[in-house]
This record gives sequence, C-alpha cells and structure tokens, in this order.
Amino acid sequence: MTIEFTLNGQKKSVEAEDGESLLTSLRERCDITSTKDGCAPQGQCGCCLALVDGKARTSCATPVSKCAGKEIVTLEGVSEEERQQLADAFVAAAGLQCGFCIPGIALRAKALVDKNASPTRAEIAKAIDGHLCRCTGYVKVIDAIELYAGARRGEALPEPVTDGRVGQRLDRYMGRELVLGERPYVADMKREDMLFGALSFSEHPRAKVLAIDTTKAEALPGVVKVATAADVPGERWVGMLYNDWPSLVAVGEEVRCVGDVLAAVAAVDAKTARAAAALVEVEYEVLTPVLTPEAALAEGAPVVNPTHDNVLGRSLIARGDVDAALAKSAHVVRGTFRTQRIEHLFLEPECALAEPLPDGKLGLFTQGQGIFDDRRQVARFLGMPEEDIYVELVPNGGAFGGKEDMSVQAQTALLAKLTKRPVKLELTRPESVRLHPKRHPLTMEYAVGCDAEGRLMAVKADILGDTGPYASVGSKVLERAAGHACGPYRVDDVRVEAVAACTNNPPCGAMRGFGANQSSFAIESCLDMLAEKVGLDGWQIRMLNAVEVGDVLATGQKLEKSVGVKKTLDAIKPFYDEAVASGRAVGIACGIKNSGIGNGVEEWGKCRLVVEQDGTVSLYNGYTEMGQGLLTVLTQFAVEVTGLPASIFRPKVDSTFALGCGQTTGSRATLFGGKASMAAATKLRAALDAGKKLEDLKGEVFAADVVIDDTAALGSDPNNTKIHTSYGYATQVCVLDEAGKVAKFAAAHDVGRAVNPALVEGQIEGAVHMGIGFALTEELPCENGMPVTSKLREIGVLRARDMPTVEVMLIEEHEPEGPCGAKGVGEIGLVPTAGAVANALCKFDGVRRMTLPMKDSPAAKAMSVGKIKAPRGDWH
Repeated sequence: MTIEFTLNGQKKSVEAEDGESLLTSLRERCDITSTKDGCAPQGQCGCCLALVDGKARTSCATPVSKCAGKEIVTLEGVSEEERQQLADAFVAAAGLQCGFCIPGIALRAKALVDKNASPTRAEIAKAIDGHLCRCTGYVKVIDAIELYAGARRGEALPEPVTDGRVGQRLDRYMGRELVLGERPYVADMKREDMLFGALSFSEHPRAKVLAIDTTKAEALPGVVKVATAADVPGERWVGMLYNDWPSLVAVGEEVRCVGDVLAAVAAVDAKTARAAAALVEVEYEVLTPVLTPEAALAEGAPVVNPTHDNVLGRSLIARGDVDAALAKSAHVVRGTFRTQRIEHLFLEPECALAEPLPDGKLGLFTQGQGIFDDRRQVARFLGMPEEDIYVELVPNGGAFGGKEDMSVQAQTALLAKLTKRPVKLELTRPESVRLHPKRHPLTMEYAVGCDAEGRLMAVKADILGDTGPYASVGSKVLERAAGHACGPYRVDDVRVEAVAACTNNPPCGAMRGFGANQSSFAIESCLDMLAEKVGLDGWQIRMLNAVEVGDVLATGQKLEKSVGVKKTLDAIKPFYDEAVASGRAVGIACGIKNSGIGNGVEEWGKCRLVVEQDGTVSLYNGYTEMGQGLLTVLTQFAVEVTGLPASIFRPKVDSTFALGCGQTTGSRATLFGGKASMAAATKLRAALDAGKKLEDLKGEVFAADVVIDDTAALGSDPNNTKIHTSYGYATQVCVLDEAGKVAKFAAAHDVGRAVNPALVEGQIEGAVHMGIGFALTEELPCENGMPVTSKLREIGVLRARDMPTVEVMLIEEHEPEGPCGAKGVGEIGLVPTAGAVANALCKFDGVRRMTLPMKDSPAAKAMSVGKIKAPRGDWH
C-alpha cells in the first residue's frame, strides 16, 4: 500500500507492507537511522521515538498506515541550532554511554522543552518514563536535559572540555555523533546487494533432532539460501573456554536449550527471512530436560553436554579449621541466600554483518566484546585461516558481559560465504532474550562467626550455580563468587566451595559483577546479622574487619598495595551518620572486585599508534568500547604522555594489527589497555623529543605489547598467592523514605585514579541503577527451560522515576601496577548494592530477606517495573 506523509519537512511516499510499523518505514524506506529498534513492537524502550503531528510516539508500535497525511519529525529534522544544543548538552553532562537510547531521549527532551521551558528534575524523569537506559542510571541524562532546557532559554552551555590529560573531564569520543544518531551501529550499516538473515530456534529445552526439512523455507519467494549444520565447512562446535557450543545443531544431535539454532536463512529482506525461518520444519524426539542444578548433580542424571560432565567447574578455598573456628565464635549466623537469573537487556539487540572480500577472504562487522575471539571462532566454524577474516568492532549499544560469547556472528558469516553476498542478521528482542547467556542464579549456604567484639573468625559457604548447557565462562563466574565470598574482610578460617552445574535452562555466563555481587549479597547480609548480635552498627563492624595493606584475603592473596576500602568507609561516614540521625532506615555494605582476570591467565594490553597522512594518529587497541568510555580514556593516556591534543587521536578496534587481548571483561581494559597506550605513546614522545615533528613521522607505527603473567590460579601455588593484579573497593549506603522506598544512595569508590571523573561517575551511577534492579525488581524466570517473558517492563530494569538520588564519592588510592595509578571500575559499582538495600529493608521492617529480587518488600512495590504478567513472551 502507498502511504504519503511529510518527513522532516519533505513530502514522502512509501510502499509499505500490510501491518508495517512507522519504524520499519523510517529505517528501511526513508534511510532514517536516529530511530533505533530496541524492542519492536513493544514500544517500551523509547529508542524509536518520532514526533507525529508534534506528539511523541514510539514508532515501532505505531502502524505507518495511521500516519498518512501527517507531519513526522525525527532527530534528523530538528533545527540545526537545536541539534547542536542537544549534542552539546548531553556531551557536557556526560549524559550518554553506549548511546543507543540517546537519540530517542534527545528527541523527547525537545518535545518536553517545547511545552515546558523550565522542567524540574521530577518532571524530566516523568517525561522520559517511556525510555529505558541500561547504562547511565539516568542521573546525567537528567543533567543533560536540564542543560538543554537552559540553552533553549538562552543560557550558555559549558565550554567543551578538550584538555585530554589524565584527570580531566574530556568530552566522550564521538559523543556528539552518538547523541544525534549519526554514528552507525551494525544494524544501521548497509551494503550494495545485501541480504538479510534470520534464525530458526529450538522449540524444546532438550530433544533429539530426528530431521530438519527446509523445503518450504527454500520455496518461499525471495529466499536465497537456507543453511543447516550440513553446510558448515569447518568445526561447528565453538566456545570461549571450551569448544562445546554448536552454532548449528545437526540431525542426530540433541538441542540443549531453547536458544539453540537449527537453521539460518538469507533472503532479500528481513521480513522474508523471518517468514522462511518459521517454515523450517524439525522433527524431534522430546527428552526430559534437566532444569535445576540439584537435578544435574543427582546420581543417574542425563549428561547435558557430551563434551563435559554436568559439573562444569568446582572451586575450593580452604584455609585454617573453619569448623573449629565456628565452634569458638561468640556469635554465629547462618542462612541460605538465593539470587536470580537476570537478563542483560543491553538496548542494542545482537547484529552482525559479513561480506565477501577479494581472494576468498571475509569481512565481519561485530558488536562483540572481543573481536579477536570472534575471529578465532568464526575461522574455526568456516574452516578458514584466521588471517583471511578481517574483523572490525562497531562500538556496541551495551553489553555488560552478554556479548562475550558469540551470538549471530558464525551464522551470518556462513550465509555470506555460501551466497557470496553481504548478509546482515539482526535479532529481535525476544530472540535476544532467548539466545545469549544470563547472570547465574546462585544458591549460597553461609555460616559466619565472629568474636565477642565483632571480629570475623570464620566463613563457611557452599555455592551452587545453574550455568545452563554450555560452558561460556560459567566455571570462572563460580570461581569468582568463591574468591569474593568473604568480601573485603579479614577472615583467618575459611572454607568455600562453589560448583557450576549444567542444565537445560538458558546458558549463563559473564554479567557485570561476575559472581562477586551474588556472594556479596550473602556476606553483607551476614555482617549486619552479626552486628546486631554484637551491638555494633553497620559501619562499625565493617571498619573493624575491613582489610588493609598487609592483610590476607580469603583466597590467601596478601594485599601489598592500593587497598582503599577503609578510605571509602571514612568518606561515606558523614552521609551514613546524617541518614541514621534523621530516623530513616539505613543500610550499608562494602564491596571488592578484581581488576584483571588473573588466576594464572596470561593477560595483555596491546596498542599501535599510527601517524596517518592527514596528520591524525590512529590508536589501535584490542579491547572493546561498549559505552564505558574506553576509547576516550585510552586517548587521555596517550595525551598525558605525548602532550599532543586529544583531537589528533582516532581510536579504533579492528584486525589491522594482531592485537588480540581476549574479552573486554574482568574490569581490565583501562588497567591493561591503558598501560599499552602509555607504552606506545612513550615511544612516540621519544621520537618527538628527538626533534621530529608529527608530519615527519607519517606512516610510522609505534607499538607496545604489555604482558601480565604474574598471577596464579586459585590454590595452585603456595609460593604465589597473587590471584589478581588489582582490586577495586567500595562502600555504599542506601536510605529509605518513611514508606520504605529507596530515596537516597551514596557510593564511595576506590578507583585508583579517576582518569576521566565524569565517565567514572557515570559508570558508578549506572552500576548502582543495575544493582538496585538486581536487589528489587529484575529477574528472568523460566518455565520448562523457556524464559517466561521478553517484555522490558516485566524484566524489571528501572525507569528514571524509580531511581533515587545518587551521590558518588571518588577515592584515589594509587594502584602502582595501573596506568597513572588507575584500576578498573566497570563492575565494582553494583557489587555492594543489593546488600545495602537488603540491610536497609531489614532496618525498616525487621524482615531479613535472603532471596533476590526482594519483590515482597515495600521498596520493590514502590517501583514501576518488574511485575510479570504473561506466562510466556512472544517469541516470534
């Protein structure tokens, strides 16, 4: 059908399919890219916002047929003056991270200020309630909209920060392009003669595949290729740590979860590809699934994955005689703590683009957290040499660990190889929820003892995690839960055992916090339980037991430097004391999180500075930009050393150079990538100091590979107890209002050195937002191995109106092994959060809650999200 409307002042006529959304028409027929698809057709994320006759509308939930004759405005059609004001305001306030949601929020800001020239923060939060931001925690988003409203009233915006030295609030690299939707994500990319991909998923959590019939799918007009396991030229089984995950399941094999892929389709458009994928017929022999870790460990349980036992990993920490210490303790508390499965809900669903290159090579554009791991696995899958695959990171719209494992890269690359045409494959939100690994649900049995004064004497913990059918990094998550099970406290007698068990539930892998936040909830609850018995307050018992330089962690690692947990306690004490004096319910918790994977893993920071012909300097590194600001801070390290202006540097992540550093995980990219950036910059500085000008150095490459290989695996070497390179520390305080709602939060964090304070604050604010959701509203239950919902509000990520005020305090305890004293902050921000909330709630109503999320609490009931209604999401 033909639909005519006015778009950004221009008359438009589009040929639309029946039922087509305005979003589809804008993106596919009008080349508009500021409108993003984060949840179509739910209309719950706000990324697709457009103005229709002046009213803000989620275009994914608006039929284009209802827009006939109407005036439609997207961010592309806003006046140049207002576009500049919006971009400058968001960048000045550091009100963006991955940026995927920001164009929609920016357009909403315009619509708001058009009607209300001086909105309050509460009015702004209410106005953006239809928008979801997973990164920022909304604090700086609201700051940005306040600045924008002021600019519209004629007030001056802050001057751009161009001083790129370490410690300065340098503007985010390409921030203005992100705000305006001008920097493409993978889904925004196009190629001539490009095909579109779609996947056919398993209908069962466990079944034997008897036959796959692609006849009907292949007969559909517009279908170019339907690929199955039989078409894979290389090894189908890939993975992060073990090759135990088939990218396409073959006839005769079992499907092991509802995210398993049986066929991949390439067609002339996305609608045809999806229709064809639905026509793939699979004959199954349905088998009884293993749905709990306890069932997986039972004698005679079916083997979930043929490449390894149902016990994927077991970690044991044993120091001293824990039973004797518990027996001698003046006070002992016990409890079984449970945490839930959680969906990452990054705003940008998975997408990849692959294209044939000359000489039989292949180009792959990915949003993954480790492009060299992507390349390694895709090369294995296709039976190609790694060097024949060029991989480029397209900075992604959020990840939080959920894009470490491959998602659609292998199938997209296969379709491109088979069709000899470019192929782009993008998941819908329900498919994304179905496919990628989640946060591990853990059951943790704790016994903790202290002496009469409150000094910890013993911690005994048994931790069991559901890791799903595939390894991902599940054994390492449980290892980390064990290693952090005692928190940042001195404990002489410890026995902690953590087991990762395989089931037929969705896979679980890396998610921000990586097991540390789960065990933190348990130990921080136990600390408050002990404090009550001893007669101390929450702050006192933590200061009494907090580690210092010279102390030994539960793992046996002796702390030799950069231990700032007591400084965070000191910094937050005035806030804590004032809140307690006000009569409100107040909770406190401390946290510790490794920076660097450690555990005997050889880790790298790699950088190449290339002086280009146009006078710029390309800064290549192997880690991923996913909203945390890595490309900006790596630039700042280079500026600090060379003295060159930040505007000269062009940070990039691709396979031009062999810079494989592994995944952007373990809060290590700043720590190790920064060291490499400074090392390469030192060589460039030496060339400049020798009398050369930048123009004399065109074409030269300044290389640095920094290796970190001095850690030891847990319990492997009694002479080397250095498990991790560094640790971040934090203390957080939660204050409830008179009704039990979370009203205020304070977060004091030892960050080593705040390379860019604005970006560090944003990381912590966003992590607190995620941590409160973890505590109160977020969960992804499954029925018979299938997630029960894919609806954004039901999954439970907080909206702006749900967020308390957040006060961030940055403590700089110099890390001598870090660049300019810095260490990672990406994960520590949510480690203590749930414990602080739980402890505040116990002060409020006397109920000690040991299961997350605490949906029965007044704090959760006050939230606008997390109320699951549907028994099952719409998976098509």
